[in-house]
Amino acid sequence: MTDPKPIQFFDMQAQRAAIREELDRRVLAVMDSGRFVLGPEVAELEEKLCAFSGARHAVGVSSGTDALQIAMMAEGIGAGDAVFLPAFTYTATAEVPLVLGATPVFVDVDPLTYNIDGGDLARRVAAVRAGGRLRPRAVVGVDLFGLPADWQGIERFCVAEGMFALDDAAQAFGGALHGKRLGTWGHATALSFYPTKTLGAYGDGGALLTDDADRAELFRSLRSHGEGKTRYEVLRTGMNGRLDTLQAAILLCKLPLMEREMAARTRVAGWYAERLGGRVQVPAAIEGYTSAHGYYSILLPEAASRPRVLEACRARGVPTAIYYPLPLHRQPAYRAHHDGAAPLPVSEDLATRILSLPIHAYLDEAQAERVCAAVLADL
Repeated sequence: MTDPKPIQFFDMQAQRAAIREELDRRVLAVMDSGRFVLGPEVAELEEKLCAFSGARHAVGVSSGTDALQIAMMAEGIGAGDAVFLPAFTYTATAEVPLVLGATPVFVDVDPLTYNIDGGDLARRVAAVRAGGRLRPRAVVGVDLFGLPADWQGIERFCVAEGMFALDDAAQAFGGALHGKRLGTWGHATALSFYPTKTLGAYGDGGALLTDDADRAELFRSLRSHGEGKTRYEVLRTGMNGRLDTLQAAILLCKLPLMEREMAARTRVAGWYAERLGGRVQVPAAIEGYTSAHGYYSILLPEAASRPRVLEACRARGVPTAIYYPLPLHRQPAYRAHHDGAAPLPVSEDLATRILSLPIHAYLDEAQAERVCAAVLADL
């Protein structure tokens, strides 16, 4: 009897095999052209990102983190400004405001979607206004694990409060809300092309999407040291945030796979939900919300069960991950920026019980069954 096919948490090699010929052609074309920074492939990718997402403008940048930073720089966010963001997400969302001199304000998340809680957001904005020390300037909504945040609610709130709405869709490119794809919500959307994302490069990369032509022009200037119409006309303080041409070429090979791969990840998510639902909390299925399933994260019944499930999975060759073992307001780098008297109970609870399982377009049903069997073995 042969050993079963190994389970990969992300299977980039299977994806590469499907596009090897086009990859070779695209990469060699860049090498032959010698245009390694902002070559024509970057503009081609920007055009195709717009076509896929429905956004009017796309600006390729060097990473998802730099996309967040450029978007906030374009708004002039800095000292004295408060940026509201979910406490349960990756560190990049919080570190960018601090790099710019602003203050992150951590908001609890919804226990079903794990995205920013609108009620807690309103309370924290009101508290900041009452305190008078900071100016509420921006809300960063994160589409965690691929599920869109409540962008209709966030947009209404930001209009009423006069705040900038920035979508951190790093884990969710391909997702949609009421038929409208991510990339067209809020004032701007930040994407990451880190290799494990739904659209991933073979290195760092990112993009900003927006319907606002003036913002797009400013993003382009800021990504290239604040330059104007020519390289040596410097209009503002910018940064080196340009997208590498080779990465753009790689992404152009992968973008045509998006629809098929999204359907495959949705199929895997369905297998998991069918087998695990009722034993663990599976990702929310909400009418009108289309998840990109960038990650498949289950919530275990209690914190004590996670070490047992981790060990059972390890023993059966099933890779897992914990996104995230600490909410941001408990991280050493950010504790001083959080009011300790303001508990964030949902975020704190999620960190003790969350567990992410393998999900990618090349996972078959037999492998999904093995994953589920391992999760349930010692639950």
